[in-house]
Amino acid sequence: MTATGPFTGDANPYGGGDPYADYRTTGFAFTQLVDLADRRLGASVIAANDEFFAERENLLKPEPAAFDPERFGHKGKIMDGWETRRRRGAGAARPHPADEDHDWALVRLGVPGVVRGVIVDTAHFRGNHPQAVSVEAVSVPGSPSPEELLAPDVKWATLVPRTAVGGHAANGFTVDTELRVTHLRINQHPDGGIARLRVHGEVVPDPAWLAALGTFDVAALENGGQVEDASDRFYSPATNTIRPGRSHRMDDGWETRRRRDRGHDWIRYRLAEQAEIRAVEIDTACLKGNSAGWASLWARDGEGGDWAEILPRTRLQPDTGHRFVLPGAVRATHVRIDIFPDGGISRLRLFGSLTEQGAERLDARHRELGG
Repeated sequence: MTATGPFTGDANPYGGGDPYADYRTTGFAFTQLVDLADRRLGASVIAANDEFFAERENLLKPEPAAFDPERFGHKGKIMDGWETRRRRGAGAARPHPADEDHDWALVRLGVPGVVRGVIVDTAHFRGNHPQAVSVEAVSVPGSPSPEELLAPDVKWATLVPRTAVGGHAANGFTVDTELRVTHLRINQHPDGGIARLRVHGEVVPDPAWLAALGTFDVAALENGGQVEDASDRFYSPATNTIRPGRSHRMDDGWETRRRRDRGHDWIRYRLAEQAEIRAVEIDTACLKGNSAGWASLWARDGEGGDWAEILPRTRLQPDTGHRFVLPGAVRATHVRIDIFPDGGISRLRLFGSLTEQGAERLDARHRELGG
């Protein structure tokens, strides 16, 4: 583990104006990867030992934490995060908490995967953040209860050892543990508040589940697909195009800036594994005056394979789902969508099944990572 945003200590008290003006942050390369703890992927904070001031569920809200200096409730200041009460020691002679005293929350990831980076965001917790945090991980099949996860025979691996953090800051940690993770335990030492938790990494799907499905969306995030690159991410991330469900708002898709040249925009995807694609859906839901005008699809098999067109340049309609059955199955590991000239799409679905070789590689990686 490497701390990539080494912030420590309290932040200054809020002095009015933009509460994010003095927020401490830095760039984290791993944020280009999917947030495995995204609530929109099905992640949940399933338990916490204490949530006296602010409930645990706030940790996984997708939007940045908000701050209202005038908002108070019957327990005190209402914070947009998870905040526990102040810990006390054993008695008057020992009023301070013991070194091992800490609060914890259990997080079920939305999709299992290998964690590459964690952000413990203490936005607006300026003097009431934890002194230190630690993060542990485990891989447990099925849908275990909190009691089952906390059983003494469950062995947790440390992703982030106990490390000092700062208030009102994005505290980032690069993780190099090669382990397929289903659940996390975030600990704050000894107490305090955390606004948001982000857990970036690579999805590692269950091969048995995909084999049972047979035909599925081989580009979907939850099945192990990912965006490798995109020409433009000005208004919204390209990863939105492979999220679950249909888009319900314009910013829940992918939209580029307006082009003033003769070029075009594109997204390149890596599929869950080598697959045979048989059907395609390109959805422009909620993109009305800014949807792409035309789109084409290209595929290649292997990193060094040649790109071949599998869907010729086709007119798209605004706010519409477009479905195409391919003339024949297309074997591929990567797909690229080109849009003309600019604009956006909300979702791309590539329906197919894994090849025998792709299924074998996926199964081998699953076992290698302890799945």
